Amino acid sequence: MPSARVSALTKEDIAAAAKNFHWTRQMPKWSVIVEGRELPARPLVLGAAGVPPNDPTNSHQAVAILRERGFVVRYEGKPLQADDEKPTSSPEIDNLIQKLRGRYEGSPSLLEDRQREHRIEKDRGMR
Repeated sequence: MPSARVSALTKEDIAAAAKNFHWTRQMPKWSVIVEGRELPARPLVLGAAGVPPNDPTNSHQAVAILRERGFVVRYEGKPLQADDEKPTSSPEIDNLIQKLRGRYEGSPSLLEDRQREHRIEKDRGMR
């Protein structure tokens, strides 16, 4: 559970902290975009709350807070998909999926086909 000071952060608090935030280390896996800058998610949240780095707030909690406040969060440089967004696919892929589903439904099944082939091979071997 995030600390009380971290939970109380507003979007404005985080944006204000981001203006003066400087990060010289390697970017961690979780990052956030604030006013066009990519910043480390947890260190930014902890800095905005004014708590020390050993605060019990973990990266996932910091990311949840940032997302709730409307920030774009990234994992390893790739934006996270919003919970309410449906993954998009192309009509070609949807068509292929439908064909594959139809191929493996109903009879004869692949198992039945393989068993039939096995019987035929076995019968040929016995002659």
